[in-house]
Amino acid sequence: MARTQSTMLELGTAAPPFRLPDTEGRWRTLDDFKSAPALLVIFMCNHCPYVKHLRGALADFAREYQQKGLAIVAINANDAENYPADAPEKMATEAAEAGYCFPYLYDQSQAVAKTYRAACTPDFFLFDERRTLVYRGQFDDSRPGNGISVTGKDLRAATNALLAGKPVSGEQIPSLGCNIKWKPGQEPAYF
Repeated sequence: MARTQSTMLELGTAAPPFRLPDTEGRWRTLDDFKSAPALLVIFMCNHCPYVKHLRGALADFAREYQQKGLAIVAINANDAENYPADAPEKMATEAAEAGYCFPYLYDQSQAVAKTYRAACTPDFFLFDERRTLVYRGQFDDSRPGNGISVTGKDLRAATNALLAGKPVSGEQIPSLGCNIKWKPGQEPAYF
């Protein structure tokens, strides 16, 4: 596990399109979420200790904010051949055990992760109604072993502002987690 920060994709970037299978084998696209006033795209995986650290709070966040209109989709781009704990068949089990109420997609080619410039798990990208990036950064200051409670305060502040029609602060702290497990020879230039 290499501790890696978000690349901090430029604010104002349009949400890159995707077409990926979910844990039930259905294909999901960016357009599936077009009616929502906001969209959160999360790059995550099953085995990362940083994701496991916040998984309960992330499930609670999703249940709370989906009721407020936020659409959420998670994407696992890890190399499942070399990291079998992140294989698609294990994603369904993880989603059920964690209580995730959002689609969990598998990016086998890792092409979608590259278009988002995703670097770590977890990596959060919040888009407004026009699907323009307004937040990319951390869930909160909590990390495995640092003794800080998991609250989601940073992502909550951004989401609350967005859903209230207020500006999202441009002062954003990068997410920190495990690096995405790129397939050999597939590491992106930005990594």
